[in-house]
Amino acid sequence: MLALRPSCERCNHDLPNELLDARICSFERTFCSACTDHALAGICPNCNGELLRRLRRPAAALQRHPASTERIFKPAGPSG
Repeated sequence: MLALRPSCERCNHDLPNELLDARICSFERTFCSACTDHALAGICPNCNGELLRRLRRPAAALQRHPASTERIFKPAGPSG
């Protein structure tokens, strides 16, 4: 089951479940679409894997299996 992390790891932008802006890699590293499209060119900086739109969890399932509250924030350094 996806963790549905609450924010972009690069810019800390909020990414709630209902927002279509979240992108993830196969290791569930989470980024917003702006960081993915511009700074990261669609590639995860952690694993070099493809970043794809994160699925949304239906409301009924979200009640039983809530999204993660763990925020991972690793601001971009000089290399972007």
